[in-house]
Amino acid sequence: MGTELARRGVPTPLPLWSAAAIRDAPDVLAAIHREYAAAGATVHTANTFRASPWALDAAGLRGQAPTLIRAAVAITRASVPGSHRVAGSIAPLRDCYRPDLSPPPDVAAPAHRQTATLLADAGVDLILCETFPHVGEALIALRAALQTALPVWVSFTAGPDGDLLDREQIGAAGRKAVQEGAAAVLVNCVRPGRLLELLPALAGLGVPVGGYCNVGVPCSVHGWRTEGVDDPEPFAQLVLAHVAAGARIVGGCCGTTPAHIEAAAALLSTRTTGPA
Repeated sequence: MGTELARRGVPTPLPLWSAAAIRDAPDVLAAIHREYAAAGATVHTANTFRASPWALDAAGLRGQAPTLIRAAVAITRASVPGSHRVAGSIAPLRDCYRPDLSPPPDVAAPAHRQTATLLADAGVDLILCETFPHVGEALIALRAALQTALPVWVSFTAGPDGDLLDREQIGAAGRKAVQEGAAAVLVNCVRPGRLLELLPALAGLGVPVGGYCNVGVPCSVHGWRTEGVDDPEPFAQLVLAHVAAGARIVGGCCGTTPAHIEAAAALLSTRTTGPA
């Protein structure tokens, strides 16, 4: 969502990043959700990645999280078919690529619990704890989200260079997440090839696993950027490879567009329903 907003000319200034669009560009936000639904997506993540009380307080918008989270979820819900699921996003409190900055548990736990409660109150169908490079904080967010009684998916990241978590760490993190009650375990915000390398570590967890990768290049300001719309066909082929590697939940992260999802959905549909 963040890179797609930027690609359409919507400012995504730090520290609000994509959350600024909830207030400043709701029509564009709604259009993006509609286009992803038309492209074949069936699980839609509301634009709450940086709309937590922690993030908004740090941006000088104290007390605005309930309003912005409700608005983000309502925009998503109104823009996609009623049969589709809306996920509420919970992000790391600090930098997604700096696990060393993760706050201590006594800070992280109440902060994530507050966000999870707001997402549940806003009416999401599930909570997605995503882009966590710090396993401990991811599990804290998972526990907080589980208190809402909603299904919770957890997604870890190895970062733009793929070196923040290795296969062994991803596998161990996935096992811990399932033991805690995660309904699905994913990897996101990595290069497509790195996702393909990490997926086998999630085999045998007993819950759906998968991932959603980036296209484009790393960016020192926003973490990732794309130059125009990359050819979606190579991405679609990689999604097929992710499915062959065991993924049952697939999608797109930074730099991907509705065109990427459309190409992947079409190819998956052909491989699933067409001749062997």
